[in-house]
Amino acid sequence: MPITQDTVFDADEKPQVFVFLLVPGLSLMSMASAIEPLRGLNRLIQRPAFLWRLASPSGVDIETSSGIPLPTLEPEAALRDANYLFVCAGLHTDLNDEKSYLTIIREAVRRRLAVGSLSTGTRLLARAGVLSGYRCTIHWESRSAFQEEFPDLNCTKRVYEIDRDRLTCSGGTAAMDMMLHLISMRFGMDLARGVANQFHHEHIRNENEDQFGGRLEHLAYLPDKVRCAIDLMQRHVEEPIPVPHIAIRVGLSVRQLERRFKRHAGLTPQRYYMQLRVERGRELLIYSSLSVINVALSCGFDSASHFSTWYKRIFGKRPSESRDNRTP
Repeated sequence: MPITQDTVFDADEKPQVFVFLLVPGLSLMSMASAIEPLRGLNRLIQRPAFLWRLASPSGVDIETSSGIPLPTLEPEAALRDANYLFVCAGLHTDLNDEKSYLTIIREAVRRRLAVGSLSTGTRLLARAGVLSGYRCTIHWESRSAFQEEFPDLNCTKRVYEIDRDRLTCSGGTAAMDMMLHLISMRFGMDLARGVANQFHHEHIRNENEDQFGGRLEHLAYLPDKVRCAIDLMQRHVEEPIPVPHIAIRVGLSVRQLERRFKRHAGLTPQRYYMQLRVERGRELLIYSSLSVINVALSCGFDSASHFSTWYKRIFGKRPSESRDNRTP
């Protein structure tokens, strides 16, 4: 069911039904940010234009990352007459009953539902094989691990992506932006703004806006040439390129590049590049199942020991300690 501008609201039209497939440890913030705009729209127009259901493979209570249990329906009851299925996940998506989740996702596609995800739920869509040929996005912390696992998928840095009948979002309040976009497509921008105002959501982000997190947060405020140099570093993590080559590519001498990095980033380009690579390694340790040596190779190190030395220098612990201390 592609999302188009042609949909006109009819008071007699059946409500659209959203099913949220809950993964243990899901982010309550993401789910609430998706559901509350639907409730807000219903309140504004004083009729149930949207309905929502919570689902799980067994119809049991699913606990959120904050420890709050949520009741769910079994898949058949939840998917009946549904229009959308969204996979709601949190920090980790390695599940003992992963096959049950993948079966539900594929069944939703077979029934021609629009299928989407919140936060790291994108990984389950990818494992179900329903994202080939589609743009998608995922929470910025998990993007590196996702790209390692699914190098052929087009995973962007956007806050959300709507590509025909696939809707993925980076989680948190980005879920609200995505739902407000759906509301605007069906009811117009004025009503979407009215819903946003209920939640003091002053700026509705569109799907062309990038996520900001980690090092991305300050990039917008850096000079163009420094930002271009960092972009080159980010695109060459697995096979690092020498800093003199980076300087040539951005039109500066090595000394000029070093001065600008020290002034605006507080580090030399060499140290910035190393920290960027090690931070990428930390993301892979936490959000992927890659071995330490494969993480090291993915971040441009020729050995696990070299990676471990720098990891301990920057984070004060061994790589294995970061993996051992992951939140379940």
